[in-house]
Amino acid sequence: MSAEPRINDRIRVPEVRLVGPSGEQVGIVPLAKALELAQEYDLDLVEVAATARPPVCKLMDYGKFKYESAMKAREARKNQAHTVIKEMKLRPKIDPHDYDTKKGHVVRFLKQGDKVKITIMFRGREQSRPELGFRLLQRLASDVEELGFIESNPKQDGRNMIMVLGPHKKKTEAMAEAREAQAARKAERQGGTAEETSEVSAPEAETPVAEAPADAPAETPEA
Repeated sequence: MSAEPRINDRIRVPEVRLVGPSGEQVGIVPLAKALELAQEYDLDLVEVAATARPPVCKLMDYGKFKYESAMKAREARKNQAHTVIKEMKLRPKIDPHDYDTKKGHVVRFLKQGDKVKITIMFRGREQSRPELGFRLLQRLASDVEELGFIESNPKQDGRNMIMVLGPHKKKTEAMAEAREAQAARKAERQGGTAEETSEVSAPEAETPVAEAPADAPAETPEA
């Protein structure tokens, strides 16, 4: 069934409980009278409570109502904090430079308020040395302990060893801080532009004085 409410001629009941454009209660009126009022106000008759007896209908601009509802829903989705699990894969004998790179990604994810699934991949003979993966996971957890904590302890899963890190900071807090930092950077850039403009325009302000008419009284320069 459609989630859209019935409007105007699609409403098939003998009478409705009518609500006016400003929310005022008009009362129970015949459907024909409600449609007549809708036409008079140049609005739509919208069924807002179909299960009521009689159904409740309201006079409104349905097109505007749908647009505003869609914008509110979009804004709510934009500000909603979604739990995201990022994944980072490492080898037990990872190169120090690669480790620093991977750790940098983990730090970024935790700062964003996301969880991180760390997977140690064992190959060949490495599978007989699970302690290598365990020590690497413990080291990584220790290196990022200011930003995250071990939410799921290291455990063997076939050829892999998995650990999940959770952020200390909630997703909503991370999003708010990111917006504040972006606004601060924008304000700083705009401030710099204003100063540069003022410096460039300053010498031009002196031009009219230099081009004063010859018969103008001479000014004595200040010491």
